[in-house]
Amino acid sequence: MSAMSPSHLPDPVALPRHAFDRRMCIAANRWGARHAVGMFFGIISRLGDGIFWYALMAALVLIDGKRGLEAAAHMAVTGLVALGLYRILKRWTRRPRPFRTCPGVIAHVPPLDEFSFPSGHTLQAVGFTIVALAWYPVLAPLLLTFTALVAASRVILGLHYPSDVLAAMVVGSGLGALSLWLVHSAPMLFV
Repeated sequence: MSAMSPSHLPDPVALPRHAFDRRMCIAANRWGARHAVGMFFGIISRLGDGIFWYALMAALVLIDGKRGLEAAAHMAVTGLVALGLYRILKRWTRRPRPFRTCPGVIAHVPPLDEFSFPSGHTLQAVGFTIVALAWYPVLAPLLLTFTALVAASRVILGLHYPSDVLAAMVVGSGLGALSLWLVHSAPMLFV
């Protein structure tokens, strides 16, 4: 048996995806090295740490009373589940952040934790947005824009690969949809 048996060869489909992921990460990170760009996305990322979402939940309660409280509670429960899920996924996958393993990528802000996959900021933003828009569709321009900026910030700042962000979008969408389904199937869970 030769040293290069098929079981020892790299997956030919995975290599281009991995290389593309790295190239996109490097290109976005270089763009983020511009002072104004890095500063803007650093602020977006900081707001995505929770500040924006907590402020939104408080505003919903203040502006819309009981209905706002129900929406905020729904968002909070979804957010807590998302937090637990993303922590489990990070411990399981243990993917190093791109600034640690990808030459040419620097972290423009300090990371909140050690691992990259999936992007917790993106997962939370997508989950929160889906739930909030189910309650208040009028917020779509604000929330969709902010969520897209949060997702982009994670790659631009050198903290995540694009695949981390895409996976987080899928998980966050599924979690948000499941949350909505549960509320409609068993409304007493969130009241």
